[in-house]
Amino acid sequence: MASTNNQHGSALARVIGVVALLIVATTPFVLHFGQKRHNVLPFDVDKQFPIDSKLVGGEAFASTIKALMEHELNGTTGWRPNDFILWGPTLWADNNSNRQLGVLQAVRESLRVLKDHLTKVSSNEFDVNLVEADTDFRNDARKLWLPSAESKFREGTRHLQLYIDGLAATPPKSRPINRRNIELIRLFQSWSDMLGDAHARLYRTTDSFFETDDDFYFAQGVAHAIYHLTRAIAHEYQEDFHDRQIIQDLLHEVAEALGKAALLKPLIVFNGNPDGIFANHRHNLDAYINEARQKIYSIREELQRGGGGS
Repeated sequence: MASTNNQHGSALARVIGVVALLIVATTPFVLHFGQKRHNVLPFDVDKQFPIDSKLVGGEAFASTIKALMEHELNGTTGWRPNDFILWGPTLWADNNSNRQLGVLQAVRESLRVLKDHLTKVSSNEFDVNLVEADTDFRNDARKLWLPSAESKFREGTRHLQLYIDGLAATPPKSRPINRRNIELIRLFQSWSDMLGDAHARLYRTTDSFFETDDDFYFAQGVAHAIYHLTRAIAHEYQEDFHDRQIIQDLLHEVAEALGKAALLKPLIVFNGNPDGIFANHRHNLDAYINEARQKIYSIREELQRGGGGS
């Protein structure tokens, strides 16, 4: 009887060992393909706001910010940067966590410019819902509770929806985009600064595999958000740029470069030497980011030539 029990115990141990090995072997692939699916935002500004639709001004941009944040909050693993330590972003899969922090940085700065400049001139009042959304998105991204990051960010998306609803009222109850070149330049300056920071991260010297990984996904999160927001700006200012083909072309080229950056997903992020056998994925990503940054600089120059008005 004892021998039989030992045999059963030994067989069970082998089964558990095989299952554990399978889990360890397949987890990276599950995370990889899960991240590839998550990298695609299920929101298309072209479908939401067809090219012939008449905009009050602000709804395409605000809707895109809202969609970006809702996608991160409602994904399979939810908001990752504040997860509990036992399954937290620094212990297991940190790729999406760092990507979400990059998305959040781009969302925060883009919303700030929308609040401070695109919808406000001189002594005009701030739009109250944009103020509330901006405050909500400034909450600590790693805060687990009291309040949690998720709860504040969801409040931010709710205030963005109130802002969008206010634009649809007659007359509008929300402050529309003012369409002044001088204010739009501030947005492209902000984007240029963030892409410059991403470029510096991707080129900084590091011997840590984990920092290589973190820099890649943070920069990609920034690129992902600005890609979708660039497309939204093309809709918001389509009438203003109707006779300025060069700006239309540049916006398309910025979006094209950042769209490619947003979807890069190597199984392992390598930081190889130029003459080595391994790829340097950070520099591959940076090629797209730097291309977009240079095109954004050209857009700013074109807007400056157009003067301070619309």
